Formats: sequence, C-alpha cells, structure tokens
Amino acid sequence: MGSRFPWGFFFLLVLCLSHPDIYMPCGCFVEERAALMDIGSSLTSSNSTAPRSWGRGDDCCLWERVKCSNITGRVSHLYFSNLYDVLKVPAGGAMFWRFNTTVFSAFPELQFLDLSSIYLSSLGSDGLVGLKLPKLQHLNLTHNRLRESIFAPLGELVTLEVLDVSHNYIQGVLPTAVLKELTNLQELYLNNNHFNGSLPKSLLTLPHLRILDLSTNSLAGGIPISSSSEPVSVEVLNLSNNNMSGALPTEQAFGYLRNLRELDLSSNKFSGNISTFLFSLPHIERLDLSRNQLEGSIPITPASNLSLSLKGLRFSQNNLSGRLSFFWLRDLTKLEQIDLSGNSNLAVDVTISGWVPLFQLKQLALSGCDLDKGIIAEPHFLRTQHRLQELDLSGNNLSGSMPNWLFTKEATLINLNLGNNLLTGSLDPIWHPQTALKSFITPTNLIAGKLPANFSSIFPSLSTLDLSGNKFFGEIPISLCHINQMQNLYLSNNNFSGEMPACVFTDFPELWTLRASNNLLEGLVLGGMKNLSVGFAIDLGRNKLKGTLPHDLSGALRFLDLQDNKLSGALDTSFWNLPNLVVLNLAGNHITGNVPKNLCNLASVQILDLSGNNLIGSIPRCSSASLSSLNLSGNSLSGDISDDLFNTSNLMALDMRYNKFTGNLNWLKHFNNIKILSLGWNEFEGQITPNLCKLNCPRIIDFSHNKLSGPLPPCVGNISCVDNRVAQNISPFFLLGLLLTEVSISVYNPRVFTFATKGARYTYGLNFFDLMSGIDLSENMLSGEIPLDIGNLNNTKSLNLSNNFLTGQIPASFVNMSEIESLDLSHNELSGSIPWQLTKLSSLAVFSVAYNNLSGCIPNSGQFGTFSMDSYQGNSYLRNMPKGNICSPDSEAGDLPSEGRDSMADDPVLYAVSAASFVLAFWATVAFLFFHPLGWHAILATGNLVFWRGH
Repeated sequence: MGSRFPWGFFFLLVLCLSHPDIYMPCGCFVEERAALMDIGSSLTSSNSTAPRSWGRGDDCCLWERVKCSNITGRVSHLYFSNLYDVLKVPAGGAMFWRFNTTVFSAFPELQFLDLSSIYLSSLGSDGLVGLKLPKLQHLNLTHNRLRESIFAPLGELVTLEVLDVSHNYIQGVLPTAVLKELTNLQELYLNNNHFNGSLPKSLLTLPHLRILDLSTNSLAGGIPISSSSEPVSVEVLNLSNNNMSGALPTEQAFGYLRNLRELDLSSNKFSGNISTFLFSLPHIERLDLSRNQLEGSIPITPASNLSLSLKGLRFSQNNLSGRLSFFWLRDLTKLEQIDLSGNSNLAVDVTISGWVPLFQLKQLALSGCDLDKGIIAEPHFLRTQHRLQELDLSGNNLSGSMPNWLFTKEATLINLNLGNNLLTGSLDPIWHPQTALKSFITPTNLIAGKLPANFSSIFPSLSTLDLSGNKFFGEIPISLCHINQMQNLYLSNNNFSGEMPACVFTDFPELWTLRASNNLLEGLVLGGMKNLSVGFAIDLGRNKLKGTLPHDLSGALRFLDLQDNKLSGALDTSFWNLPNLVVLNLAGNHITGNVPKNLCNLASVQILDLSGNNLIGSIPRCSSASLSSLNLSGNSLSGDISDDLFNTSNLMALDMRYNKFTGNLNWLKHFNNIKILSLGWNEFEGQITPNLCKLNCPRIIDFSHNKLSGPLPPCVGNISCVDNRVAQNISPFFLLGLLLTEVSISVYNPRVFTFATKGARYTYGLNFFDLMSGIDLSENMLSGEIPLDIGNLNNTKSLNLSNNFLTGQIPASFVNMSEIESLDLSHNELSGSIPWQLTKLSSLAVFSVAYNNLSGCIPNSGQFGTFSMDSYQGNSYLRNMPKGNICSPDSEAGDLPSEGRDSMADDPVLYAVSAASFVLAFWATVAFLFFHPLGWHAILATGNLVFWRGH
C-alpha cells in the first residue's frame, strides 16, 4: 500500500504561514521577535540586562514579560515594569534607559503596555511621538520622571481605557485638550505630580470615565459646578492632598455627581459645613473629608436619610463640633470604617447599653475627640465588634485598666493605639496569642508590671511596639528577639532594669529603631556587641550602662545616643565602620583621653555631642562638609584655637563652654551659617573681632567668663536679623538632626543647648529659634563706651554685659530693642542717668544696673514699676522717686541745680550732641520701618517659623 501525502498538515502549514489573522502554535511573528531583541540590546548597551528567556527559542510568546493572543498569536501584553532598575545598574551606568519607542509599532495587536519605573530617556524627551498602537487599551507610565511633553502624542491613542501617568514630575495645568480626545477612558490616574491651576469641568464629563485620581498635586480652587442635569459617569473621585478650598458644593450644585461611590477630599483647605446631601448619595460607599477646615456638626441625626451603601466615614483633623451618637448609624449594615480623630469639640457617644449594631467595623479611630469615657470601662460597643483590624483611642484621657479583654482568641486586630490616656493595670494575663497584631502602641499611660516572659509567643507578629512613658519594671525579656518582624521598639521612660538582651542589637533582622532611654538598664554598652543590625537609631540615653565603646563598631546606624550613662575609657573610633551615621551623642559619661583624630573619618556625621566627659588635650584639625552641630562643653580640653581648626562652612551650632581653650576669636570668620555660638568659661583673650559682625544671623552668642578686652565694636548692632530670614538660612538637615536629638532622646529633658538669661540658666529644645535669641558677654574685661548701634539688636531677647569695665552712659538707643526680655548691665563703671526711654520696653522682665556709678531718679513707669531695688543697688547717686511721682525727663531736669541747667543750655557742644541724637533716633526709626526687613514686617505682616515634629 503506497504512502499518502498529509494534505491536511500541508493545508494547516500554508494557512499558518500565509494568513495573519489565524494563529497556530508555530512561533511568534518575526517582526515582533526582532523588536523584542532590539529592546534587549538597548538594555545591554545601557549597562543593564535583558530577561534571561529573551532569545531562547523562536517563540517570543513564551518569553518573560510577554503575553500573546490565543486567537491571533500576536503580542497583546508587554510587562516592562522595573525592567531597567537604576538602583541595580553598575557604577558608571546610565541614569536612563535609551531606545526609540517607535519600536513598539511592531506590535499592532498590543492592548496592554506597562512601562512603569523604567526611566526610559525617550519618554522624557519625545514622549510617544510616532507610536502607532491602534488597539492599546491600558498604558502605565508611572514612576518615570516624565514631563509635560508626554501628553502631546497620547491624544492619538483613542482606544485607551486606562491611563496611569502618576508619580512623575509633570507640572502646569491639566492637559484637558489632549484628554478630551480619549473618549474611551474609564480610569485616569494623574496623582503624585505637580499639576496646578483649577480642576476643569470637562475632565469630569468624559463620557465613560469611572475613576479619576488627581491626588497629591497642587490644584487650587473649588470643585467645578456643572449645569448638566444628567449625572456624569465618575464613580471614584480622589482630590486629596491638594490646595483646594472653599465651601463644599450644595446638593443642587453637586447633583451631577450622583454616581459617586468614593469621594476623597482629604488634606485640602475646604471650609464651612458638611452638606447633608453627601450622606444620601445613592451609591456612596466611602466619604473622606479628613484634614480640612470644616466646622459645625456632622449632619447625621436619628432622622437622617443615610445611604445604606455607606462603608467608610472619615472626618478626622477638622474643627467639627456638636454630638454624634453611633446609634444614629444603626441602619448602616455595610459600615466598616469610622475615623473622627482630631476633632476635640466633637462629642462622640459609643456606650449604648444593650444595643448590638448590625455593622461590623474594621477600622475605628477616635483619637483626640470628646469621646465617651466609658468606651473602655463599659465596653458594650467594643465587645460587639469582632472584625476590628485598627483601633485608635489615643489622646482621650481614658481611665480604667488596660483592656486585655481585647486580646481574644478570635481577635483580628492589626493596629492598636491606646496612647496618651490614663490607663492602669498590666499586660498580664493575656491568654491567647495575637497572631494578627502588628502595631501595639500604648505610650504615656500608667500601665505597670513586668513584661511577660513569653512576650514573643503572645505577640509573634509585631512590627511596632511602643510602651514608652509608662511604669513597667523588671527585665526586658529575651523572647523579644524571637519576633522576627520587629521594626520599631520603644521602651523609653519606664523603670526597666537589668541588662538589655544582647540579641536585640544583632538578631533583629528588620529592626529600624530601638529606644530604651531613661530607664535603669545596666550592663555593658550595646550588650558588648560590635556588629549592629539595627538599621536607623539606637537611643539608650540616661541609663546605667558601662564599659567602653568597641573600637571596631560597625553597622548601618544613622543615630546613636548613649548620653548620661557610665561609659568610661578612651574613645577609639579607629576601625568604626558606620558610614551612614548622622547623629552621635555620648554626652554626660566618663570618657577620658583625647578627642580621637579618627572622628574626622565619620564623614556623614552632622551632630556630634561629646559634652560632659573627661576629655583632655586639643581638638584634632579636620574639616567636615557635613558637620552642623558640635558640642564639646564641660570637658578639660585646651589649646590655642587656630584659624583653620573649624574650616567648615556648614557648622550651625558650636558649644565649647567650660573648657580651657585659649587664643583670640579671629577664627570666627569661617562660620557663615552659625546660629548657636557658645564659647563661655574659657580663656579666650584679645578684642572682639569685627568678624563677629559678619556672621549671618546668629541667634545665640555666649562669650561670657573669658578674658576678652577692649571696646565693643559698633558693628555688633548689625548682627540682628528677623525671624523669617533665620528660617531661610537653616539647613533642613540641621533641623532634622535637632528633631532626632529632641524627639528620639527624650520628651522630658531635651539636651540641645543651655543659655543664661533672666538670672538663671535655661535649657532650650527644638523651638529655640522662637524662644530665645541672646548675647552674653559678661565676666570679661571689656572697656570703653557701649556703642549706640547696639540698639539695632531689635530681635535680641537677652543682653548681658555685666561684670566688665564699660564706661559712659547707658545708650537711649536701647529703646529700639523691642523684644528685649532681660538686660543686665550690672558691675561696670557706667555713669549718668537711666534713660527714661527704656520705660517703653514692654517686654522687659529682668533689668539690672547694680554696682555702677549711675545718678538721677529711678524710672518707675512701665515695666520699671515691677523691678525691685536689687536692680539698682550699688549706685550711690541713684534715688527712688516719692510715691505718686513719676521719673521723667522733666523731673530729671528739675532736680539739677540751676547752674547745671544753665550750663547745659549754654554749652553748644552738649546742645549739638542732644539735637543730633534726636535727629539720629528719628531717622533711624524711619529707616528701620521702611528699609529694615523687620520694619516691613511690622507694617505688613509677620512670618512664623514652623517645625515639623512627629512620632
């Protein structure tokens, strides 16, 4: 029997090779394979690598990141997200991936294209010009540093249904002219860019648009009002994190958005009342109005017609007031989320005895409200909620015992915050492991007792544990080290004793922050460990740790605080491998020896505090471009400070008080950005250099208790500055360092700097720019007259020139120091009268001219009526005015003998000086108001310096 030719197979083969619309498993199309190989080559030329499967086999449909149609066999999906990762490109590689995007035209059936996070250079320059993709439905361009030019060619992709251009650098107004051409769009993501201007009405009216995300931009104005009676198709509208303002639209104006399921207007500047209409939108599920300026009551009453589809209500951080009872929400069977935090005048009733809600919440946040105090003591409501994942009752002064009854066998809690209340009790007993709980936060309460020895068995999944500011005692259980997911461990301000388990420093693979300051911990510093696994911060200040820091300490730490312990021995950093260290605080220990030269190798350190130790010798000479704050006070350091010792222009805080340094002050010329300059209690000598006057807006100058001599340079009056100018000159890294220093060290006794004023020494924290600006030159050998220009220090709050040899009269120009609170001129050789103009200093709280050679009457009006006679003792010719009389210019002249008055009137020199002083004071005031920045601020507005501070 002869063989038969396989005509069926031949027919299929011909069909496979000739008909483009019918796909058989015979390999991908040649032009598509070639295009993918071209893309792979461009990756190689950009010092990256193509996916391993590319080029293996002829069928590109089997390659990674490629999907083909089961019908046509052509490429339908390309997943290139993170294909070019700049963080993984070897040194010397390009910042951007380079190839011509027209190569995508080889894929005519392409429906899905993901180009997110690939840093494609042509996207940033030419966009997608020339791209022909007639069937493209989904385009993802997120995280690519794109600019406005990307939008021009997108208008031709009329088949697009999903467009994601979020997380780029796009500026300007929204590109409505292009977007209105995309009539098939269903989802549009433009969030996390820099769009400005107003929200155009036409964007909301795209015929098929269901999801519009414009969050985290710079949009302004209100929500546009449509005259259309037909509702638009938008179901999800996210406008959060913008600068939008005004009142929320009324029901009539907002009616065209009746199809909304989710509305997020959080983190804007909307004001006025909340419209009742929002709660009755027929399909509304989630409503977020948090972090605005809304006021009045939440318009929910027992008779409200609430949409039964409601799942989430978020109104936190507003100015809402009135009363809201959870019982009024009883018909919302789908309700899952309530967040009313940060409305201190909003009374929230939760305790309704015998009521079992029909809803089961997943999130309940009532922090900082006027909350029903029985929510824990009489937990009827909370015991009905069996699906809670997040519970925040912080900041409500709630009393009662720690609610361990929350930790049931069936508990679903993931995040629990009970901080800043008055809870008592302990964490014992807890019978059931809380495998879902990741964040357990109960700081600033009155909870006591020991931590359970089997802590890791009870809370095996914790990533954040904050027990700070309570009354826990006993040892820290070693079982903590068995919680592998721990990232943040806060145990500060308790009474923990014993040794910190050494494994905490080395065996926590994910630990980011460890804070256990202000306890009674003992043992070797860092548990004797040298290879640290903690990723960000270790704060063990104010304990009883001892020993010497290892000379070969290593790790990824950025913040290390060991202040006020019992560390001893020499500081040897010769083999430290801490390349990321930003803050190092070893203050208040017993460290001996010299300041190691190897400290200069810690190039990333910005804040260094070695104060209050037993260091000796001179300071090593090294320059650091990153150092912002250096504190060496309270040691026994010595040596002549040379010109090049502090050759760092970024230094903003220098404290060298209470040492034995010598030399002059010529080296001050290097400190262009200094804000705190404390050199008191040393042995510096010579004159106060005019270089001091060139400093750019210092806030604290302390040269007290030295051997400085000679006259005060008149230019001292030029070092004052206004507050907003200070803010502009402050390095954000310095503020970050101060923030870390204050927040991470302690909330009770921040160790930033101290300054003597008002007869006492005060400690200032992060807000010192607002609270203090002062000059202390006391206890030196300064001589000559006080220059008139010193009255230009109009932002100085404290001036101390006491215990010198100053002569002449007290300048009346002091009246221009409008913010002065403390003025000490005691123990000098000043003569003449106390200028009556000083009675206009309304802020003056402490004043002393004791032990001078002053004469005349003692002012008794204004603030001077509050000063005791101690302020004037030691001046034999000063006299107090009789009760009912006022010390004034007339009374001073009337007390002079007739020959004195005549000689004054007849003396042309005195007359000329008096007239010139008056003219000078007048024009100085005019010049101050119209030419000095503070004068303009007094006329127009005042600026405030604002610092961010977080947990």
